[in-house]
Amino acid sequence: MATDLERSAERGLSQPTAGRSAVDLATVLGILAAVILVAAAIVLGGSPGSFLDGPSVLIVFGGTFGVTTACFSVSDMISSMKDVGRTVFRTHHDVRAVAIQMLQVAQVARYRGILAIQSYLPVLEGQPMLVQGLSMVIDGTSGDEVERIMLREVQARAQRNARSVSILRKAAELSPAMGLIGTLVGLVQMLSNLEDPATIGPSMAVALLTTFYGACLANMVFNPLASKLERNAAEDMLTNHLCVTAAASIGRQENPRRLEMLFNTMLPPSRRVDYFG
Repeated sequence: MATDLERSAERGLSQPTAGRSAVDLATVLGILAAVILVAAAIVLGGSPGSFLDGPSVLIVFGGTFGVTTACFSVSDMISSMKDVGRTVFRTHHDVRAVAIQMLQVAQVARYRGILAIQSYLPVLEGQPMLVQGLSMVIDGTSGDEVERIMLREVQARAQRNARSVSILRKAAELSPAMGLIGTLVGLVQMLSNLEDPATIGPSMAVALLTTFYGACLANMVFNPLASKLERNAAEDMLTNHLCVTAAASIGRQENPRRLEMLFNTMLPPSRRVDYFG
C-alpha cells in the first residue's frame, strides 16, 4: 500500500501545478467598462472636448499623487505600484490543487524520508513559501521552528499588503478632496474676473471638471483596485497558511492523513480535498 501511494505522489509531482500568470479580466474589464460607459455618455452629449482641461488634470492627478506620497514614503508608493501591477497581472493559484500537491510531498517524505523531497523542490518553484519551508526542513530545522519562522514571514507579507491597500484607500479619499480644492480655485478665478466674460467659461471648467475628475478617480480606479488587492491578499494568505501547515507537519514527520484533516479545516467547503479517500 505504501508503495502505491508513493508512486501516486511521484506521478502527481511530475506535473507542476505552479500558478499561472494572466491578466485579471474582472479587474480590467470592470474598470474599462465603467470608463467606456462614462465616455460614451460624454460623447453622446455632443461636447467631449469640454471635458478635457489641463489645469484640472494637474490639480487632481498631480495633487492626489503628491499628497498621498507625503502621507507615506517614496518606497511605499513604489511598492504599492508593484502590488497594483500584480493585481492586474495576477498569478492564480488553485488552492485545492496546491493542497493536493503538498499532500503528495508529505507522502514522499513519510515513505522515503525527508531528504527525498529535495529532488522535488524544482517542481514546487511556483510556491516559494513552501520551498522555503521545505528547505529548512531538509536542513534539519524542527517543525515547530519552521512554523514560527514562516508565520513571521506570512505576517510581514500581510503587513505589506495592508500598507498597499491603505495607500489606495488614502488616494481614493484625497482625490475628491483635490477636486474640491480645484473647484474653489475655479470659483475664485471666476469671481475675481467677472468684468471679463471671456474668463468665466475656463474658470467654471476648472471648478466643475476637478470635481468630476476626483470622483471618477476615486470610485472608478482607486477603490476598485483597493478592494481587489484585499481580496487577492486574502487568497494569498490562505495559500501561505497551507504552506506553513504543510512544512511544519512534514518537519514533525506527522501522518499525511492528519495534514489532510488540517487542510480541510482551513479550506472553504467547496475546495476541500479527499486525497486519501
